[in-house]
Amino acid sequence: MAKKKKHKVHHEEHVDESWLVPYADILTLLLALFIVLFASSSIDVQKFTSIAQSFSSVLNGGTSVLEMDSIEPKDVDSKSKGKEAEKKEDSAAAEQEELKQVQEKINNYIHKNQLEISLKTKLTDEGLLVTLQDDAFFDSGSATVRSEDAKLAREISELLVMNPPRNIIVSGHTDNVPMHSREFSDNWHLSVIRAINFMKILLENDKLDPRLFSAKGFGEFEPVASNDTAQGKQKNRRVEILILPNVKE
Repeated sequence: MAKKKKHKVHHEEHVDESWLVPYADILTLLLALFIVLFASSSIDVQKFTSIAQSFSSVLNGGTSVLEMDSIEPKDVDSKSKGKEAEKKEDSAAAEQEELKQVQEKINNYIHKNQLEISLKTKLTDEGLLVTLQDDAFFDSGSATVRSEDAKLAREISELLVMNPPRNIIVSGHTDNVPMHSREFSDNWHLSVIRAINFMKILLENDKLDPRLFSAKGFGEFEPVASNDTAQGKQKNRRVEILILPNVKE
């Protein structure tokens, strides 16, 4: 009998790939971790992106663990800005309503004391504007509040006591008739001193905070009527109290 030939069996050597299992598990766990973080919290997108990219660089040589395109920071930012804008609008609307209430209080005082000619109020984009004709408080060419009219200025100060308190600007205005005197060099000078003197009487009221007050002088440069008529000149000679809204930034 012919002898059977023995066949040698050669076993191929296999590369040890057991390390791939824990490596894949790590990646899976990291993926799950980021998904949970993203789904369960209000996350800072920029920080999330930075963390994910850092892990990607270490583990995958720069290949992203998550598809970062699915997160759109611009959209998130725009939504956030939209909410902030809505809050500001709501705050501004609420403050405007409060200023209307202050206006009603002042208008009631004006009507009760028959001061419609001397005092007027107007709600503007800047705030509540109270206009006082200067001939109700000052003699021509003078910046001193007449003693008999100081009482009216003090009553107005009570109307400015508000909760919460607001910033207030007192401004003086003149007509375009040139002013040259020993006391005042021009209309600008006259207007600002009138504003300061009137403000000082307001601040005799210790319920008002001087830190919230400021004074300005505009001379003849912000007329509300034509200076071509005596009536227009009279309207331009005025003191204004601007009550600013409390709008949170």
